Amino acid sequence: MFTKTTFKAAGSIALATALLFSAPAAQATDLVVSAAASLTNAFKDLAQSFEQQNPGVKVITNFGASDILMQQIVQGAPADVFASADQTAMDKAVAEKAVNAATRKNFAANQIVLIVPNDSKLNLSSLNDLTKPEVKHIAYGNPASVPFGRYTKVALEHAGLWDQVSAKGVLAQNVRQSLDYVARGEVEAGFVFATDAAVMPDKVKVAVRIPSDSPATYPIALTAGTKQSELAAKFLAYVLSPTGQTVLARYGFLKP
Repeated sequence: MFTKTTFKAAGSIALATALLFSAPAAQATDLVVSAAASLTNAFKDLAQSFEQQNPGVKVITNFGASDILMQQIVQGAPADVFASADQTAMDKAVAEKAVNAATRKNFAANQIVLIVPNDSKLNLSSLNDLTKPEVKHIAYGNPASVPFGRYTKVALEHAGLWDQVSAKGVLAQNVRQSLDYVARGEVEAGFVFATDAAVMPDKVKVAVRIPSDSPATYPIALTAGTKQSELAAKFLAYVLSPTGQTVLARYGFLKP
């Protein structure tokens, strides 16, 4: 039997439900940024400061291997901005017409380094040391799908060590996974970007910095399917601005 109290409660529930379903109309404008895993910390910072400067905007970040993110965008995953860790992944995005090529800009650079666990007793001071028998497992990215893996392969081929190192290889799906393998001591050494090594100074240390004639440059572009082109262009400009570049520098990124 329904009482007056019951109807009052039902009315309250109905009002609460109405407010709940009307809430999305007042929610922030979403801007989806798909960015390379190595950009995780820097872009979280950039997203937060961009939101502060643009009230009502919510930046949703999606981090992963650049090639995987590119494939997601090609297959229709929502994204307004794509930031890659190398030119190859962005070239593929352009070829697939997944990004607006006219908006493509280089915004940062990085360096590949060889890292070991902080408590490692191995004396690794050159790439040649990776051929030592006590080095049994070496983490690096899959060159077929991960930018830092491609950079690593080029460096090792240049040193004439690719076959020997790849025989000990433990493939990582992205640079943060390679970092984790080393940090947990699951491998004797691993390759990552210098900026990723800096994320865990208490767990890993840089053993070798890999010289490169062609620095690891990061391109950024608006996606072809963005519904927020004006806002996406504003975010891209922010990344390239002195303020954005200062944030990137704070996380160890170099100028492109």
